[in-house]
Amino acid sequence: MKPTQIATSPEIERRLFLTSQRVRMQALQMAAHAKLGHPGGDLSAADVLVALYFAVLKIDPENPRWPDRDRFILSKGHGAAAYYATLAGRGFIPLAQLKTYMDPLSMLNGHPDRNKVPGVEANTGPLGHGLPIAVGAALAARMKKEAWRVFVLTGDGELQEGSNWEAVMTAQQYGLDNLTVIVDRNRIQQGDFTENTIRMEPLTERFAAFGCAVEEVDGHSIGALLECFARLPLERGKPSCVIARTVKGKGVSFAENQPAWHHGVPTKEQLAKAAEELGVEVEW
Repeated sequence: MKPTQIATSPEIERRLFLTSQRVRMQALQMAAHAKLGHPGGDLSAADVLVALYFAVLKIDPENPRWPDRDRFILSKGHGAAAYYATLAGRGFIPLAQLKTYMDPLSMLNGHPDRNKVPGVEANTGPLGHGLPIAVGAALAARMKKEAWRVFVLTGDGELQEGSNWEAVMTAQQYGLDNLTVIVDRNRIQQGDFTENTIRMEPLTERFAAFGCAVEEVDGHSIGALLECFARLPLERGKPSCVIARTVKGKGVSFAENQPAWHHGVPTKEQLAKAAEELGVEVEW
């Protein structure tokens, strides 16, 4: 696999930062509308999603099933609100659809459904499934001698599922350097901090021991993310693992580093405060 050419500049980074702030606000509004959701993880993953969809992935919103597209799989399917907001911003679905989040018969379920949402590659939600699917997709590209790449975003608490490590062993066995695993390392899972549940560290060394080329990056720095993604694969003949150091509830003071905001429904007053802190308008 050859490294990817990614256009970047302070102006591009600023534009993508503003886009991720809008994604955060939209995700909060969606949770408020549905009175359900996982906004803490939506806020932590927004910068990674925006960097991928607006600067890295080879995709075509006009042709979501374009055979030569890169594949992205949201293994942490509970981060669907930020994912949908990103897809809407990129043109895969109408922006107005966000206002139907989790409504009866809406295309936007609480977890992404490839049969309903253009741009979604795999139904996810049960944790530990997305990375094995991504490994299968990367292996399929290798067998078919196709150039498209596979990216998968996992949660850190999700890595407590053993199926992930079986998948990583398979990826290294076949030298799948067309696969990039991105870990949303926000250190909080449902109910508590990850290290109080099952310790994840030393996470970098663990992925390296399983045969990955690993790099840690500030998951809220658009510039750092783009610089890292431009060097993929990190090492020829090995799957890449990017550990994105993030903050649960990023950008919103009442949600940052608060386990209760793994789930959480913002009030009207909290939405107004979030809009002020994120620097965007309340759209709904």
